[in-house]
Amino acid sequence: MRQTLRIVVPLLLLVVLPSYLFAQVSLSGMVTDGKNAPIIGASVKLRNSNIGTSTDASGRFTLSVPNATGYLEISSVGFRSQSVAFDNSNLSGISVQLVEDVGKLDEVVVTGLATTVKRRNLANAVATVSSKELAGTAPAQTFDAALNGKIPGAYINANSGAPGGGISVRLRGVTSIFGNTQPLYVIDGVFMDNTATPAGLNSVTSAAAAGNASNQDNPSSRIADIRPEDIESIEILKGASAAAIYGSKAAAGVVLITTKRGRQGRTRVNVSQDVGFVKARKLLGARQLDEEKVAAQGWDVNEYKAAVAAGKIYDYEKEMYGETGFTRNTTIGLTGGSDRTTFFFSAGQKDEEGIIARTGYRNSSLRLNVDHRITDNIKIGISTNYINSSADRGLTQNDNAGVTFGVALSSTPSFTELHPDANGNYPRNRYAASNPLETRDLMTNNEKVNRFVTGVNLDWILQKSSKSTTRFIGRGGVDYYSLKTNALFPSSLQFQAVNKGTSIQGFANNLNTNYIFSFVNNFNPNENVGLTTSAGITQERRDYDNLLNVATQVISGQSNVDQAGSLTATQFRTKNQDDGFFIQEEASLFDAITLTAGVRFDKSTNNGDPDKLYAYPKAAVSWNLTRLGIKNSGIFDNIKVRAAYGEAGNFPAFGSKFTSLVVSNVDGLPGSIVSTQRGNPAIEPERQTEFEAGFDLALVNNRVNLEFTWYNKKIKDFLLLRTLPASSGFSNEWVNAGDLQNKGIEIGLNALVIARDDIRWNSTVNFWKNRSKVTRLVIPPTVLGAFGNTLGTFKIEEGQSATQIVGIDNGPATKLGDQEPDFQMNFWNELTFWKRLSLRFLIHWKQGGDNLNLTELLTDLGGTSPDYDADANKNGVKDALDRINALGVTARPFVQDAGYVRLREIALYYNFKVPGNTIKGLRIGVSANNYWTKTNYKSYDPEVSNFGSGFSTGVEVTPFPAAKRASLHLSIDF
Repeated sequence: MRQTLRIVVPLLLLVVLPSYLFAQVSLSGMVTDGKNAPIIGASVKLRNSNIGTSTDASGRFTLSVPNATGYLEISSVGFRSQSVAFDNSNLSGISVQLVEDVGKLDEVVVTGLATTVKRRNLANAVATVSSKELAGTAPAQTFDAALNGKIPGAYINANSGAPGGGISVRLRGVTSIFGNTQPLYVIDGVFMDNTATPAGLNSVTSAAAAGNASNQDNPSSRIADIRPEDIESIEILKGASAAAIYGSKAAAGVVLITTKRGRQGRTRVNVSQDVGFVKARKLLGARQLDEEKVAAQGWDVNEYKAAVAAGKIYDYEKEMYGETGFTRNTTIGLTGGSDRTTFFFSAGQKDEEGIIARTGYRNSSLRLNVDHRITDNIKIGISTNYINSSADRGLTQNDNAGVTFGVALSSTPSFTELHPDANGNYPRNRYAASNPLETRDLMTNNEKVNRFVTGVNLDWILQKSSKSTTRFIGRGGVDYYSLKTNALFPSSLQFQAVNKGTSIQGFANNLNTNYIFSFVNNFNPNENVGLTTSAGITQERRDYDNLLNVATQVISGQSNVDQAGSLTATQFRTKNQDDGFFIQEEASLFDAITLTAGVRFDKSTNNGDPDKLYAYPKAAVSWNLTRLGIKNSGIFDNIKVRAAYGEAGNFPAFGSKFTSLVVSNVDGLPGSIVSTQRGNPAIEPERQTEFEAGFDLALVNNRVNLEFTWYNKKIKDFLLLRTLPASSGFSNEWVNAGDLQNKGIEIGLNALVIARDDIRWNSTVNFWKNRSKVTRLVIPPTVLGAFGNTLGTFKIEEGQSATQIVGIDNGPATKLGDQEPDFQMNFWNELTFWKRLSLRFLIHWKQGGDNLNLTELLTDLGGTSPDYDADANKNGVKDALDRINALGVTARPFVQDAGYVRLREIALYYNFKVPGNTIKGLRIGVSANNYWTKTNYKSYDPEVSNFGSGFSTGVEVTPFPAAKRASLHLSIDF
């Protein structure tokens, strides 16, 4: 026993008492920026050790170190790290002035579920978006729309302009055909749900008769609920090489969102108010008519003559889409705290009217983030957010009943009367199945959401010495929302003559829970070696329940579904659990070479075998030649080469392993019969492997930074529905059908072009392109995602692009285009004059990439196209007739180039210096969002998708037109 104590006691003393053994010298000092303003929360650390602290509200710090000589490493977000020597001459007066980090080389980037690394040693191309880039220039309507044009490697598409959002995000090409194509969003450690819940409008529009029936309701994406004003920064892990540690949820990439936190010091208050307007970005115009044209079209010539005589020729497109919507956004934020507890509180409300009467979007949000240091070794952070939103989305997109606004307008001439009489009675539309003005004024299509998000972060230092620190990090939380959709079509509507009133009531409840428990050890045996070991377990659960009630023959004046003659209910429920564990090792050598290796093991109830573990390894190396001393010249300040490999997965579609039962009426009795879709108990997750390599350069005292990345991403065993022979008794089943590949490059150039006291110009240019290819297909080529070869559709075919558009062309179907852009670029510039006036703008260039434009076909068939009577090719045949005559012969007229150059954002701000101590800052600005676009695309907007956020984007059928917006901003700091 004594022998054991002789060994154990010294070991305990070495682990528990190192701070007492070595803390012999006290240091103090101050950290400021280029304007001599104190930097709050800057990290002050003894080089190559775990001894450190942070600056207080006045930028000051004190630190105990074992020796009177050495080096301190000082760092802060947005500034370049700096090493400062100390000795007996400056122990109590260390003064440090940090310089802005133009190239973001010292930016801390996530490399694991609980670890980080500085960008100058990062092995992956991880994109970051700051709060200023996200919402500080020209704010978009929703969070997901604010990302558009800002992420190299991303294809972001607005499905339509309907209020409340609806954005598809694709990172580094196609990652799935039928599986999840949207990235995983993680906010403060909470895994967020981004389901687009349809409102059941197919029961009115009959859109389910063609294309993909499940998502033609034009639903919004739930990530749109998040307020951009609450976000501090975003990191985008674009592929498996960076996101492999997230396992089976990372195939489409991961978006890590960090919200704003409190800071030590007095309570600071910010109040901001934005007001502005939205207008349609573009209207197509109306066909100019005369008696000859009216007669040729088969319309009523006498009605036309009477309308001309009465001066009642209308521009119904302008009446429908030409509203000027008023917008306002009010935000109040409070931040502050003590050395133990800090807080951030925000309250905001955004209210926007749409460009169509009786449409609009309102979002109200409350957020409270609290961080508390329980002891010197234990700190806890809690993030809470409540969101209430309401969106009136109108009735647009595809339909086969002629009832949506655009489809009805496509065949309605300008001379017919659609306005109500003095008693409010609307006339019947003689030329379409509905009166679109009547539909707009009397229908309801509302989506309401109540959402609660709570995240917890626990950081517990279990052991600490001068060379080693062991921490327990626990993260996780809850994302719950209740969604209600309400679509009401009263019996007085023209197209309700048969149904005699329709009420569609939908309810969805979703509960996401997740946790990550990890242990992290940092070991620095000497000043040249640093080792970080992390291991842990994860679990994610989801419970989604969607109930949809469709009632017809609704009693006049009623909306409840029980006040109807007929009621049909459908329910869709998903419930799954995903479990995993991981281990990762990171080694830093000479603060120049970074080696990373890790693996994650996942299992899921969605897999064919719910107990089977799938391994997702990762490995990466980063070699900073400059810091190693190999390359050291006056031209290059930083040279880094890097390479990374990783694997990730994508779970099978929910229920794909089961053969389900569907309800049936058998001799008047309810019962269940086997579905025609056969389950596949051997179904496996889609698997992604990615290798990326590149280099980073910094020149001219870090004022010019270049980043180049090449990647090769392979998706194995992607999911498709296979058609089965009739003899099987089934129509189709899910299978792992093949492999596809994405290759691409990403180039980023950032430069501080001018740096003077009177003017400062910071510019960033990014270029990215991707090419996809189906490399293996075990089933026959599959046509999917649009309206068939006659009008153009997508085709999954071995050896071809995964996003190719095919259609007939004077013979069998052939490739007519590709939805993938040739390349994309963005140009971000910020010019600051006299440190007070700033001009910021973002230009986004998308070259190529085709859409299927069926809006033009409908207006051609309806006789209302604005260029109907033109003859661009000088063949003596009207342009509209040329296109109509092509129907059934070639689909080429419907495949149109959707490239553009767009001024995404532009803003001018001025910061006033206010006398006195009450107001600390006053900022006034004006901005415009999506206000100018150059494109040859022949419809409302090249960013459109009738089929929502899945694989088949870029299909247009009379969408809700996109809007441009302008705003006036006022922000006051107290």
